Amino acid sequence: MDMNPITFVDVQDNDAIFEGAGWDALIVVTSSIDAIGIDEISLLARHGAKVDARVGRSATLLFAPGLAGGRLIVAPVLGHDKDVEDVRIYADAARQGIALAKDAGARKPLLIISPSNAPQYRQSLSVAALACGQELWQALELREAVALTYGIDTIGLLVSDVQAKVLNAIEAGRHLARDLCGTEPERMSAPAFAQYCLEAYQDSGLSVSVIEDRDVLERDYPLLSAVGRSSFAVSRHQPRVVKVEYCADDEITRSYFFAGKGVVYDTGGADIKVGGGMAGMSRDKGGAAAIAGLMKTLAILKPKGIRVVAELGLVRNSIGSEAFVTDEIISSHAGARVRIGNTDAEGRLVLADLLSHLRIKAANAVAPQLFSVATLTGHVVRCYGNYTAVVENAVARSQRVAEQLQEVSEVWAEPIEVSRLRREDYKMLIDPSAAADIVSSNNAPSSVTARGHQYPAAFLLKASGLEAHGLKSDKPLAYTHVDIAGSATEGSPLYGKPTAAPLVSLFQYMCADQ
Repeated sequence: MDMNPITFVDVQDNDAIFEGAGWDALIVVTSSIDAIGIDEISLLARHGAKVDARVGRSATLLFAPGLAGGRLIVAPVLGHDKDVEDVRIYADAARQGIALAKDAGARKPLLIISPSNAPQYRQSLSVAALACGQELWQALELREAVALTYGIDTIGLLVSDVQAKVLNAIEAGRHLARDLCGTEPERMSAPAFAQYCLEAYQDSGLSVSVIEDRDVLERDYPLLSAVGRSSFAVSRHQPRVVKVEYCADDEITRSYFFAGKGVVYDTGGADIKVGGGMAGMSRDKGGAAAIAGLMKTLAILKPKGIRVVAELGLVRNSIGSEAFVTDEIISSHAGARVRIGNTDAEGRLVLADLLSHLRIKAANAVAPQLFSVATLTGHVVRCYGNYTAVVENAVARSQRVAEQLQEVSEVWAEPIEVSRLRREDYKMLIDPSAAADIVSSNNAPSSVTARGHQYPAAFLLKASGLEAHGLKSDKPLAYTHVDIAGSATEGSPLYGKPTAAPLVSLFQYMCADQ
């Protein structure tokens, strides 16, 4: 059984807090009882704190006669005055509150966020609301297997209808992204992923096409097809490329191009993952999933002045007699002769061909910026834990892309670390035999390779032809690589809940001025 995402409903005034207004619980996310700001709620909270020391220290449920549903949940924001904290503390509190409301039997709670004057918390209400969606999401396999009749489907917010509309659109995109990323490799194989996107985009106004013909894939996406070579023999595992485009109906002033890595299952290929390393590799499609969700959000909100083009490379890195192997030399779509260094470094091969196609489109676009989004390396997890990392070329750096994206991500609870592309990253690509133009990778895990998440960006620039569009070229193109290996799921990729990162940050980066 499928399930729609949580719906946020705009509430116009404080009268909604009272019994009979249609809401069956109040969840108050606040830094302190004194900061609640609504007398009827703060009075009950203070009384509750006198009889239960947990009130204000952890999420607690109070009997609240006269208030919505007779339930008051106080979800404290802890550490709000600490220098090291950020807006995620509001997300943490909201998740605890909504989980308690669900366990208590609420179906239509009203969420209230006590405001803060601190600039880092200026999006605390939106962050808290979206955190509730994250907490309540359930796996697609479960929804399809079990008739779910219990749970929260509507959350009230003291916001305008415009803000509610934006939050609903973002949550719809995140819901799609979680489904695509978090579903097992047979249910969400490459063909099934493509079909799920087609269904999600139906009547959306997006331009959508799917490439599935083997001859076309091998001609136009040779590196991607090499990764999927062994999967062609199994019809349900065959690769797909999904092309999606959003174009505003007014004058275009900015253009964005996204390549999403959608490795629906990564065995490691001939360089097979061993020692249990294969478990969780159905989540190696988080990049394509996040971009697919982003396009859904754009289709709902229809922002002005932008054009957004995405290509999602969907492929299973299978093992078999047809599998590609280390030492092969394969020409990319851009014409770079690539020696395969390790078949378990497959994501960069998929992205390179996608970026090459996007490069051609971007060269004649208005104010273009290109991005690749991928669960790419273990090295980024070793360096930054559960944070996203970005690596940009000189053109993007001159436009402050990573810096601005990082600033946006901080206030929207998807914090990003910025890494720098260096000359040593290009040295990693040299083929000692000189038989190939570049080597895709070394033959060691990225997590133990110096600059293991930075140098793949150098590979992508060379293999896609983007290197020719540097600062001094006739057509400079800004390119930013986004590695979400640590942030695509909560905790470990081993069945952790998908986050849809960095969907919110990318959307706000493109559309914050609207």
